[in-house]
Parts: sequence; structure tokens; C-alpha cells
Amino acid sequence: MKKKNKENYRIGVLQLAFSADVNKNLKKAVEWVKKAAKQGAEIVCLPELYRSQYFCQKEDTALFDLAETIPGTSSTTFQKIAKENKVSIIVPIFEKRANGLYHNTAVIIDSNGKILGTYRKMHIPDDPAFYEKYYFTPGDLGFKAFQTKTGKIGTLICWDQWFPEGARLTALQGATTLFYPTAIGWHPYEKEQYGKAQRDSWITIQRSHAIANGVYVASANRVGFEKTVETQAGLEFWGSSFICDPQGVILAEASTDKEEILIAEVDLTHLEEVRRNWPFLRDRRVDAYGEITKRFID
Repeated sequence: MKKKNKENYRIGVLQLAFSADVNKNLKKAVEWVKKAAKQGAEIVCLPELYRSQYFCQKEDTALFDLAETIPGTSSTTFQKIAKENKVSIIVPIFEKRANGLYHNTAVIIDSNGKILGTYRKMHIPDDPAFYEKYYFTPGDLGFKAFQTKTGKIGTLICWDQWFPEGARLTALQGATTLFYPTAIGWHPYEKEQYGKAQRDSWITIQRSHAIANGVYVASANRVGFEKTVETQAGLEFWGSSFICDPQGVILAEASTDKEEILIAEVDLTHLEEVRRNWPFLRDRRVDAYGEITKRFID
């Protein structure tokens, strides 16, 4: 029998700062998930690559040692926490798939402790201090939605935020909330000139995914300053985690510099009402989009 979504469910995102100690980061994340569950969250999302500082600021083969398998420390730990606290958890990890093969991955764990599946980051950036192509193989599982006991959700990861195709294909599988675990921030030398526009663009593009697809969007960013390369300026993660509804209305928003828990309600009756009045899925010209699969139309 097909599972039916609840009419309402509560989602939470964690905005956290992380140290160089992977064990402390794990313990900290566990405690914050428990806090969110006690506050009523039924699905909780951690920030991208929660187990360590953002190591992609440099290219170093030794950093592949940070990767873990599935099952592994993170997945088994949070399976136990999910079951004990009756909360579904999105756990973003540095996945070791095989020797020499690594992904930036989210593990989706249901409230009974069962792993529902994984999503592997599809779009991999390569920018100064964001050298992800060195570490991560692009995802090969496609865009996915997962039926939790609470509701049907989709998970994309950070750089995926900028691509409308991923949001659309996930929403078309029935996801009512799109989660974006994230690690994004300012280069300190760019902040004064470009910082406001960068952060505003990041919020706007994700709100647009909510509007265009008639879904809730929840983005969980990290916060704090991390300098993993002495000769570089480091990164100031801008926090600003948020949850918005299918009209892009911000339901909860975090600061740029503090650790926080955000919780908001997903109302499927409201989602249906928005889609009836803004029937974007109805009016899509699916017969006319064939060229979308081309790199560029000359």
C-alpha cells in the first residue's frame, strides 16, 4: 500500500560551526539533533560535510582519510539516534565508495533507524578555496525523493542549489520539501564589495525553487570562520540558514554568525492551495523542452 503523507509535519535545520576534531563534531551533531527532536522537529538536516571543517580549501591527498563508508561511523550512529528520538535525519558525509572513489553524499535515515537511501552531489564546483572536483566524483544516482514516515522529501547538496533542473526533477518525484545541506561563505577579501549580493543571490535562487515547484525549501548552512591553509585568507561561512514555503515566504531564518536550530511546519494543504492558484506544473510545455539536455544551443 502506498504511504500517505501527513497533512502537516515539522522540519528542522541545524546551523553549526565545526572544529578540526571529527569526533567532537560527531558528538556535537548528535546533541543538536536531539535538541531539535525535543523541540518538535520530525525531520532534521545537518550542514554539508558536517564531520569536519571544510577541507576543500586545499588539495591534499591526506585529506581523503576523512572519508567514511556506508555503513560507517556517521550512518550507524545516526541510525541509533533516529530510532531513539523518533526523528528522520539527513546526514551529509564525505563518502568513501571504494579505494580512490569518493562522493559528497547525504544519507537519509528514517525515524525507525532505517537507511532509506543516499543522494550523491551531482554538481561539483571548482573555485578558489572550493576545490571540490579534486575530492568528489559527480553523483551517479540521479535526483531522488525519499518517502519518510513523515512525508516525502528530496535532498540536494550545496552547489546543486544554483541549478533549477535538479530542484525540478526532485519535485516531480513527489518531494514536498527540498533540503539543501550547505557549506557556503565569503572569501574575506571579497566580502565588502560582493558579500551582500552573493548572500542575497544564494537566498533568492533557493526561494525561486520553492516557488517554481510549489514546495517547501530548507537550507542548512554552517557558520564561523575556518582557515585550513595558513597561506590563504580562509572562509567566513555566512550561516543564514532558512526555511521557506511554496510561495517563497521565509518561515524561519538564522543569523550570519550564530549556531541555531530552525523549525517550521510543512502544511500540505497550503502546498496544494498554492499549486492550484499557481499551476506551474500543469502549464509546463514538456513537449518543448528537448533541447534542455544540450550543453548550449548554437
